Amino acid sequence: MAFGQPPAARAGQAGRAKSTILFFLSGGASHIDMWDMKPDAPAEYRGPFQPIETSAAGVRLCEHLPLLAKQSHHLALVNSVGGTVSTNDHHAGYYYNLTGHVPDPTFLSQGNNRTPYPDDWPCMGAVVGAKRPPHPQLPNFITLPQKEGAPAFTRPGQFAARLGLEFDPLYVEGDSKQPLKFQVPALVLQEGTTAASLTQRHALLRELGAVRRNFDSFAASRTWNAQQQRALSLLLSSSTTEAFDVAQEPQSLRERYGETVNGMSLLAARRLVEAGVPFITVFWRGDEARLNKKCASGGGWDTHGNNFNCLKEDLLPEFDRAFSALIEDLANRGLLDQTLLLVTSEMGRKPKIGDPRSGGASGAGRDHWTHCLTDVLAGGGIRGGQTYGSSDRFAEYPANKPVTPADITKTVYHAMGIHNLEAVDNQNRPYNLLDEGTAIGELS
Repeated sequence: MAFGQPPAARAGQAGRAKSTILFFLSGGASHIDMWDMKPDAPAEYRGPFQPIETSAAGVRLCEHLPLLAKQSHHLALVNSVGGTVSTNDHHAGYYYNLTGHVPDPTFLSQGNNRTPYPDDWPCMGAVVGAKRPPHPQLPNFITLPQKEGAPAFTRPGQFAARLGLEFDPLYVEGDSKQPLKFQVPALVLQEGTTAASLTQRHALLRELGAVRRNFDSFAASRTWNAQQQRALSLLLSSSTTEAFDVAQEPQSLRERYGETVNGMSLLAARRLVEAGVPFITVFWRGDEARLNKKCASGGGWDTHGNNFNCLKEDLLPEFDRAFSALIEDLANRGLLDQTLLLVTSEMGRKPKIGDPRSGGASGAGRDHWTHCLTDVLAGGGIRGGQTYGSSDRFAEYPANKPVTPADITKTVYHAMGIHNLEAVDNQNRPYNLLDEGTAIGELS
């Protein structure tokens, strides 16, 4: 599928952001314990954490985010995101917050068996990547350190889907045990294969392809050939592996980010911004081996049990160090104003403490809650030091200035200067990639 031609540029229409880094806190990060605290709510809602003052008068954060508090003059908290999905679960939450589209009924009927469909709506990274001119060496859309949910529960919404495979992200795999090591599984040469032999094989394939030129007239074949060419250029380019080589960074900077797979993924994302990649997604990789029993979760932000200790001792310190370092690093390099940062998740956590799956109130967990969450933006023309919208007194539902994931997605497109969302299908029929939502102008 292809895009329609963009309209002529108008004065003031171009976005300031050249790149976007989407940091997705996989599992469902607790908005009421991090960003939208309710110190005056009853104890069974507010929990033990206290809000602290920050570098911005209009922003208060959890006491366990002290490093980020020093960077809060760069942050815009959107505390009124209503992401309700009929399933109140992960699959649909991913889809809604990554694409801006309300999940269709198949998410309800199939649950975790709802695999990604070819005609799903594309994630925002694929749209940005397709709308931007091709990068000379690297893909326009890169995801690390994992394909989210794969292989058992691959999450819908992270792919280009109906836009076409050529706009899918390049997946870069990180290693929790070797956090400085990143590789692209699809681009690893087999043992004994050199760049020269690969070039020779490609030349032979090109000659064989000459006898089937009629076949090449089909769109699917053209897409396949484009994918082949992209893979070959990536394999033969030294800049491909160099872009992910965080070991080149000073040890002091690596330590500032925290030498975990999540910290090093954000550092790699900063390197990709410097390399001119338009869209980078970082999916938080949980530590299932260590936190599965402790948090009644898959190791990430899905804190069904022991929510407060898991946040205080594990999740918040790692996030605080890594994300505050990214903001600081981009600002020091003069890159923050042209780099949009978005922190989101597939859901918030249920404000009333106690999940039946972990023993109720005594288990101190928080269940799924898609009805309200906080999104955090910074850089890319976003005015820092502000809180937009509010939730009700229990952080259960948006109250003032309610928005949806569609509005957040449109805000990303606006910041990136993407205003024409027209595409055409394989029958050359035009359609709009996101009819819903409006960019939140007050954030700029």
